[in-house]
Amino acid sequence: MSLIHNERTKLLANWLDRTSTAFLTVGVVAPWAGYLLGGVQPQGGFWVVAAMAGVSILVALALHLGARRVLGGLKP
Repeated sequence: MSLIHNERTKLLANWLDRTSTAFLTVGVVAPWAGYLLGGVQPQGGFWVVAAMAGVSILVALALHLGARRVLGGLKP
């Protein structure tokens, strides 16, 4: 039974880590690319993009740390 538990735990941890990567891509890379390449500019300009990036980095970090914590629940 522990084998099934471990596989489900690893799936959950992988999902959390992939979600953190998506937050970085959508919340940091895409807005900065749009801002630097002259795409649609949000009202507030640089500071809005910087704030969005900061929040996205914090969410991604929390998700990644959550994934590491979930992996701590693996059974021998």
